[in-house]
Amino acid sequence: MIGNTADHGSDAGTAYLAYCRRRFSDEYLPRLLRCLDELTDDDLWWRPHESANSVGNLVLHLSGNVEQWINAGLGGGASSRNRAGEFSHRGPVPKKDLIARISEVMRRADATLAAFDPSLLMERRMIQVYDVTCLDALSHVIEHFAQHLGQVIYITKLRKGIDLKFYDL
Repeated sequence: MIGNTADHGSDAGTAYLAYCRRRFSDEYLPRLLRCLDELTDDDLWWRPHESANSVGNLVLHLSGNVEQWINAGLGGGASSRNRAGEFSHRGPVPKKDLIARISEVMRRADATLAAFDPSLLMERRMIQVYDVTCLDALSHVIEHFAQHLGQVIYITKLRKGIDLKFYDL
């Protein structure tokens, strides 16, 4: 047996944090930025009907979610998120501003996760109205980001009719 159970838990926590950082920085963000590169400012705010989200809304929402759950929730800062505004906004916010916003939020999230002590993953935090472990919070953001990224990819392919060539990123 190598090490004790606490060591294995710490190893697993360290590995999970590294996995999440890789997902965000090597997969999710580059794919999102690839989609944004293909879309015009008009495409960013297109929606098939009024109750659907535009790519612009989804980028605002992902920025707010990561900021609240990781940067504030795990990082310990305050959150002044306007979740309803992320969906009600009708643009236009220029593409360069959306790219700058999500890139900065994700840069800070990577720094937060790089500094996060894996022994705190089972610590409870109050985020939004939820009493969750840090592990739950991080897992929520990973799957939440992936779900909305899928919507962005679908809208981009729908609007542009192209192969996004993610394997070339």
